[in-house]
Amino acid sequence: MMGPMGMRPGIILLREGTDTSQGKAQLISNINACQAVADAVRTTLGPRGMDKLVASGGGRVTISNDGATIMKLLEVEHPAAKTLVDISMSQDAEVGDGTTSVVLLAVEILKQVKPFVEEGVHPQIIIRNVRSAAAIAVQKVKDLAVHFDVSTPEGEEMLLKTASTALNSKLIASHQDLFAPMIVDAVKSLSADADGLDDLRGMIAIKKIPGGDVRQSFLVKGVAFKKTFSYAGFEQMTKRFSNPK
Repeated sequence: MMGPMGMRPGIILLREGTDTSQGKAQLISNINACQAVADAVRTTLGPRGMDKLVASGGGRVTISNDGATIMKLLEVEHPAAKTLVDISMSQDAEVGDGTTSVVLLAVEILKQVKPFVEEGVHPQIIIRNVRSAAAIAVQKVKDLAVHFDVSTPEGEEMLLKTASTALNSKLIASHQDLFAPMIVDAVKSLSADADGLDDLRGMIAIKKIPGGDVRQSFLVKGVAFKKTFSYAGFEQMTKRFSNPK
């Protein structure tokens, strides 16, 4: 549509004051920002990893070595570095572990491709080869995989070792002898098929009750309700039902 003076109306693509940047310099800046974020969680990885103390603006203090928790509390503002927070959240939602490893792995890939960016290699060529390398790495892991039948004693022992390894970097690492068998027992009681283990995430709940000792934790093979008896005459009410129908 023509304006009153025969001029075309202006089209605003960006808001006033919006800063735009592109090209090689911006790509390198994005990589540097991601490296700075990864350095904040790098020392939390592994059995010798250290906890981080994060103080928020409201005076709340959080002590954790969980990558997803720390990444969420950092309040990252850089647009490219925010993608690290997103992949950490995705890893936590899909797997529940490896939130720090996935961030460090992504940043290490960026670190290795940085020289190619500086030399002017097109990003499409770089990502195409990164995907090819990822496919080769995944195939190599599958080739090295050792398969176990979880219904056998050897398979159950491997499940116990796997659960214990996952607890190494947690606060309850010193109580692996209690929680590792509890985890395996909970999973095996819900699914005898190894292929069905991924569907159990929504069927196992953790109830936290203040007080007591961590060694008092136990597994309930059923449904548990946190409810106290506070009505008149509760002493005479039946507290336990065996084989209910």
